Amino acid sequence: MKHPRIGIARAYDTLGSGGPPRFLVDRMWPRGVTKDALGIEAWLRDVAPSTELRRWFGHDPERWDEFRERYWAELDANLAAWQPLVDAAKHGPIMLLFGARDREHNQAVVLRDYLMRKLARH
Repeated sequence: MKHPRIGIARAYDTLGSGGPPRFLVDRMWPRGVTKDALGIEAWLRDVAPSTELRRWFGHDPERWDEFRERYWAELDANLAAWQPLVDAAKHGPIMLLFGARDREHNQAVVLRDYLMRKLARH
């Protein structure tokens, strides 16, 4: 069974209208970006890493592997936060929006991998 694609994009990118449903997966709203500009289905604050984990990570690539492990553990303990994303992805592509500058080392990358693994099991 082919699984739907889960894309990721910076909230600050020019996304235009249309495309797959978008979900903001940051705990904090991106500065200077309007709700209309994002065109999101929902802001899922609770699926983001805890404030403590986010501060510990500090977008330090040296902490990336441990951040992934810790964030996956938080996700494992919070089914209600990520289940709506799995449900949406079962119906077609979705887009996860994040605010971090680093496109390779951010929570949306970890969350996408986590969700794809959950989808692969079903």
